[in-house]
Amino acid sequence: MIVQTYLVYLASFITAGVGNFVIIDLIAATTNALNGGLLAQRPDYYKGRQWTVVGILLLAIFGGIGGGISRDILLNKIPGALTNPWYLILCLIAGFVAIAISFKGGQKFRETFYQFMTAFSLPWYAAVGVSAGIAAGLPDIASVAIGVVGPTAGRFLIDITAARTAPQFRRSEWFVGTAVLTSVAYLICEKYLGLTIWPATLIAFAIGFCFRVAALWFAWEEPLPRGIPAEVKGEVHKRESLKEKMEPGWEPKFD
Repeated sequence: MIVQTYLVYLASFITAGVGNFVIIDLIAATTNALNGGLLAQRPDYYKGRQWTVVGILLLAIFGGIGGGISRDILLNKIPGALTNPWYLILCLIAGFVAIAISFKGGQKFRETFYQFMTAFSLPWYAAVGVSAGIAAGLPDIASVAIGVVGPTAGRFLIDITAARTAPQFRRSEWFVGTAVLTSVAYLICEKYLGLTIWPATLIAFAIGFCFRVAALWFAWEEPLPRGIPAEVKGEVHKRESLKEKMEPGWEPKFD
């Protein structure tokens, strides 16, 4: 009886989300959590660190809801990921899935087909973030900043835990650029064109998703500053494009 009551309680959070952003938000959080769990076990992340099962699950949670919690804290709100139990439940499930598949083709999956899913979650969280910033009455530039924090802070938490340079600060197929583009597009659609939240979100999402997929497919990367001496800059390695990774026979290589 207790189990049945609790299952009904959990189901209420799903049914309450029909017709709004909650279900899509849960999909995005789960996507990022699986990405975080797989990333934590990537050889260049795992080697020498020996993450435990609990450690990998925590990194999956960082990836899944770290950005959303950071966004809500900046907006002085109780994070939705803590009031709805499905966020943590799905992030933990994604973490266990990552542990199960990471060295059974999971890393290749993450570097190829799964990139389309992460390209979905990035602009989605950006649009949700800037929408929340506008609703809170923030200035335009601050709303865009909130839109950038939502989709990128989770990866930042994973990378600083792994003592690696986060993609916000290095060449990374316009990781932050996609969030900025999506946020600006949403801001224009809602605040200056007067669109309601759904069409504004869909338009901004479509722009951000297409740009991110193109950046991954063609390996577009942010430019480095000009004038840096070669001996200071060091060797700049060419990144493999998603197009190359999707070719038959490709296998991931990590330093």
